[in-house]
This record gives sequence, C-alpha cells and structure tokens, in this order.
Amino acid sequence: MLPTLKALLARAPVLLALVAFQAIAGSIAEISIEKYQFTPAEIEIKVGDSIKWTNHEKRTSHSIYFSAEGLAESERLFPGESWERKFLKPGIYPYHCGPHPEMQGVIHVVE
Repeated sequence: MLPTLKALLARAPVLLALVAFQAIAGSIAEISIEKYQFTPAEIEIKVGDSIKWTNHEKRTSHSIYFSAEGLAESERLFPGESWERKFLKPGIYPYHCGPHPEMQGVIHVVE
C-alpha cells in the first residue's frame, strides 16, 4: 500500500534534511599512491567533494603538496595511511609529492 499524502508530508522535513546534508557533505573520490604515481593522475570532481589519497607503497612515504596555492605540505603518508582534502571552489589544482616532485597530479573542480 502506498503512503498517504499526510504521511509523506510528515516525513518531508527529515527527507529535506537528508538531501541538504548530502549536498553539503559531498562525495569522496579516491586517489591511490603506488609505484611512485598518483592514480588517477588527473581527476574531475564537483565543488564540495573531497579527495582521499592513500599510500599503497610497501616501504616509501609520500606527501601531497599544493605548492602553487602556498599551502603547507601534508604530513608524510606512510604505507597504509591516508590524507583527505575538501575542495570548496571551482578551479584547477595541480599538486605533487613533496619528497618526489616528479610525482604529479591535477584536480579539476567544477560547479
């Protein structure tokens, strides 16, 4: 049996809160660090989304460094560790590994 209009309206505030929370929370895209590479090296996400980098190397530590923005480098990520950043503005965000600058990636943040 389908819910009545009255029952649906009673649940509307809860449903709207859930939708609003999901819009604020955004989603999390994952980037793997393995074999001295960021995979994927280039990714597109939406404003409000986050990226989670995870180090899958066996013995090497890495970092995430958005040097063009003048931000501090992330802490070193040892094998199995992760670091996350949320992107609140559209734009192109190039980054590299602090100790291994040849490891490069780009985040494209769109509306």
